Amino acid sequence: MTVKLLMTWDISSEKESDYYEFVIREFIPGIQKLGLRPAEAWATIYGEYPQIQVALLAPDLPDAQRILNSHDWTSLKSRLFDYISNFNQKVVEAKKGFQF
Repeated sequence: MTVKLLMTWDISSEKESDYYEFVIREFIPGIQKLGLRPAEAWATIYGEYPQIQVALLAPDLPDAQRILNSHDWTSLKSRLFDYISNFNQKVVEAKKGFQF
């Protein structure tokens, strides 16, 4: 059963330019190298919700758990934390369409 890793966060306003550079050059290639497949990315432009929501697909729950427990994921996420705040993540069964 395919699962989605749902993540939300807010970008630190003083690091916005560096954040986008990191995401394009390191984060996206890094998650793909780990075996996660980008599925969705959403930006909130109005309201009191997380600024960014990202959905990544993993083939199944054991693969997702292996990736999330890996040193490479921990390192990549740590680098992301240099540019964001209010991070949250959860793994859910993948369904079609937007999931929160």
